[in-house]
Amino acid sequence: MNVTLAVKQYISKMIESSGAGMKVLLMDKETTSIVSVVYTQSEILQKEVYLFERIDSQNRDSMKHLKAICFLRPTKENVEHLIQELRRPKYSVYFIYFSNVISKSEIKALAEADEQEVVAEVQEFYGDFIAVNPHLFSLNLQGVARGRSWEASMLSHCTQGLTSVLLALKKCPIIRYQLSSDMSKRLAESVKQIITKEYELFDFRKTEVPPLLLILDRSDDAITPLLNQWTYQAMVHELLGLNNNRIDLSRVPGISKDLREVVLSAENDEFYANNLYLNFGEIGTNIKNLMEDFQKKKPKDQQKLESIADMKAFVDNYPQFKKMSGTVSKHVTVVGELSRLVSDRQLMEVSEVEQELACQNDHSNAQQSVRRLLQNPRLSELDAVRLVMLYALRYERHSSSILPALMEELNRRGVSERHRRMVQCVVEYGGKRVRGSDLITPTDAVAITKQFFKGLKGVENVYTQHQPLLHDTLDQLIKGRLKDSQFPYLGASSLRDRRRHI
Repeated sequence: MNVTLAVKQYISKMIESSGAGMKVLLMDKETTSIVSVVYTQSEILQKEVYLFERIDSQNRDSMKHLKAICFLRPTKENVEHLIQELRRPKYSVYFIYFSNVISKSEIKALAEADEQEVVAEVQEFYGDFIAVNPHLFSLNLQGVARGRSWEASMLSHCTQGLTSVLLALKKCPIIRYQLSSDMSKRLAESVKQIITKEYELFDFRKTEVPPLLLILDRSDDAITPLLNQWTYQAMVHELLGLNNNRIDLSRVPGISKDLREVVLSAENDEFYANNLYLNFGEIGTNIKNLMEDFQKKKPKDQQKLESIADMKAFVDNYPQFKKMSGTVSKHVTVVGELSRLVSDRQLMEVSEVEQELACQNDHSNAQQSVRRLLQNPRLSELDAVRLVMLYALRYERHSSSILPALMEELNRRGVSERHRRMVQCVVEYGGKRVRGSDLITPTDAVAITKQFFKGLKGVENVYTQHQPLLHDTLDQLIKGRLKDSQFPYLGASSLRDRRRHI
């Protein structure tokens, strides 16, 4: 399962199908992100694509010497923009690719608009998602729910995104969903409906055991997102913000102009690919090694270029050196800024208390630790609120809960009302009443035994002792022990206990 490769192959196919000659890539807001995450501009330029334009841009010049490759989501707005484009074409020929299924009536409307017969091809290429890593995709959707129900347009977009991933990977799965979540069930039914309706598209070569699509609701584990993370990609995402593999470093003190925005992509950055999931301590050591390696390869100031062979060797090595120089300065800057934030916000101390709240069951110790940190003037507003959120979730129904006192402490610290309200919101979102799992106090014998032995063994690293609920859910699923009563199948399945692609 490699979603990055799937999207790259779609884009390569689009460009190749248009043949030789200069091209413009015409996209919408979403497909611009989809393309930019898997391809660099220089890689696309090598494929004779010299111009990148938005379909909704009003100020495009007519360039009849260019072929247009249109990669668009099949929305009403995009179809309307395309109709207007075809009525007054700015390019010589159009190759149109939709990122998802488009209706026959919209195809008809486009055909009627193509009076000058400039359309050479119309196809569906199912790249309707952001391929963040080979095994991770996102739909970049926010505000998908109102209370505990889907926003209708968001359910539709989410369904399209998921079915697009399945089509790109050529999978026709059986579906399981989280019973405690009505939103999970609605999404499962919506995806199943599309698979049934578009059965010809999903008619892939049958495998002995069909793949499984498991739909989960984040509200079942609201604790994991509240914890500070200590692996490279997760820290960058948490502390600096990672948006479509781009980091905005413009607020970093003394940052140079060319490092104000940097791209972190495992596809084009070997150091990043090798360090994605390593912890912060290891990253520091690896950065030092990268620097030392760079120093060795750096051309000496006094290097003499006396012969043609010397000059040729220098020119041959220069692009490699320049690329390495960019990699070194980028990662040194990123890791340096992470270190500064860890120190300024005292995140080691904060993380230790977070882990204690998430993993231990000692209320007396927990309340003292949270109170102590809340009185620390260097604690940021966000970290203070997250600690109280964790306490509220962990000791929601504890007879000696000090939540009102902690809320008062937040008030005394001058924490905004908006942030204080979030404490109650997170309990309503992921509290005991909502969860379908035993997130905090396991009730089955196996989980209790596991927790007991974990307590006996102690932990190697106090900052990473917490294990997300997802880890246990997948472990149970792989072993064939995930309960049907909590995660039912949608429709009948005769191959319930067989190992499958998840």
